Amino acid sequence: MGHSMFDRSSCIRRGSQSHADLPVRRGFTFITAQPRPLPTAARDCVQHLISPLPVKAPPIAPRREALVPLSLLPRANVTSSFAALASGMAQASATANLFAAVVAVGTGLLGAVAWLDAKRKTEKPGLQYAPTEFNKRVLSACPSLHIPYAPLPFMTNPHVETILAAKTRVKPQLRMRREILRTADGGCVALDWEYIEHGEGGQKSLPEDAPVLVLLPGLTGGSGDSYILHAMQSARQAGIRAVVFNSRGTADSPVITPQFYSASFTGDTREVIAHVGRCYPHSRALLAAGWSLGANILLRYLGEEGAATPLRAAVSMCNPFNLSVSNQGLTRGFNRIYDLNLARSLQRIFAKHALLWTGMPPPFRPDEVPLASTIREFDDCITIHSFGWRTVDEYYRGSSSSLSVPRIAIPTLCIQALDDPIAPKEATPFAALRENSNCVLVMTLTGGHLGWVAGPDAPFGAPWTDKVMFEWLNNVVLELMQADLQATTDSQLADLMNVTTSAKMTA
Repeated sequence: MGHSMFDRSSCIRRGSQSHADLPVRRGFTFITAQPRPLPTAARDCVQHLISPLPVKAPPIAPRREALVPLSLLPRANVTSSFAALASGMAQASATANLFAAVVAVGTGLLGAVAWLDAKRKTEKPGLQYAPTEFNKRVLSACPSLHIPYAPLPFMTNPHVETILAAKTRVKPQLRMRREILRTADGGCVALDWEYIEHGEGGQKSLPEDAPVLVLLPGLTGGSGDSYILHAMQSARQAGIRAVVFNSRGTADSPVITPQFYSASFTGDTREVIAHVGRCYPHSRALLAAGWSLGANILLRYLGEEGAATPLRAAVSMCNPFNLSVSNQGLTRGFNRIYDLNLARSLQRIFAKHALLWTGMPPPFRPDEVPLASTIREFDDCITIHSFGWRTVDEYYRGSSSSLSVPRIAIPTLCIQALDDPIAPKEATPFAALRENSNCVLVMTLTGGHLGWVAGPDAPFGAPWTDKVMFEWLNNVVLELMQADLQATTDSQLADLMNVTTSAKMTA
């Protein structure tokens, strides 16, 4: 049997010591490893061949520890470095706190200034009317006109109010039933009625004799605009059935002839009002309300119809009245933004139906419509030629509803904001409105154009004018019904007296 490598005899260094000289501990022998019998040169050569080749380090900046080991840094320097870092952080924190304090103070001051400005411009609406018994009774029953109009802070600038009201006012979710009405000249308009199934959402259908209100939106406006949707919702809450009259091309109303609408064209309005009256023959009253250009068209219609109109009452809001003055105002300062924006809206509507104007002879210039940057330029290319005006200035002068005010023969409420940038107060015919006993003028210091961000629903809800409009309309209808009842009673009494008198004379 062979020997183990750990046997004592096999661990003796050959030729060096005797058995007695070996250091022994617990049965183990300590030995010294001897190199294998290889030549030194060969060994060196092999080691040289297998040794790794030198590799050049990439040009990377050495870490700070490699340059200056932390153990070599004096303890005092380490302490001072941490102290400097802590000091820098404290200074940064102090700067941030100071900045936050400045922002907070600035915001507070700005809010205080806005609140004070809104407070300064808070006052009761101005009223101008003939002191007839009818007007007194109606206006006394409109509480919104006898409390201060309080604009929302930050909403006292007319441009801010106009733009934010248009962009941020929430749109009520209403469903519409569209009706296309063919007109006598071969064109058509779209009527949008609110559609509610019986009992849907706990709402009851309005009775057949409920008043019906025709809504006329502003230039390029329609049933999708927030102020129109709020008016429809407020009308239902007031017990009034509302329908939106979308002029040709607006709110995707179809255009089938080469003609849009204009500030002076009342043909479509006349046909729509007659049609709505036929749809609800048992209605207690047929009413109308218009905004901006829609208000101008409505008053033009009232002036033409006089007492022959089937309407019993009307409301005009932010009416430009004098189109020459209003258009001149659009050419100055920030108002040019409105002019450009409205011109772009007209271009988009026209582009959908441009083929209808293909081949139209001069003076129509449909090819120049894409270049129009103002309402005036669009009117010069298309509008005036569709309705027989020689120049744009002649069209604006002749289409102004201020000329129609003296001939209005039904109760009419006009609401204007004195800071309106599109329907300026300089265009309002104060004298003519004062002289017509059928007209009531309501004026607010602020409100912008189609804004009136005030009241309990501000800033995202219905405009302040909704509450005023429906308070006034309901009281007018009530007064008219009482007057009609009194007239009927008086007529019946008169007939009875005539019969009695005739019987006595016969006897």
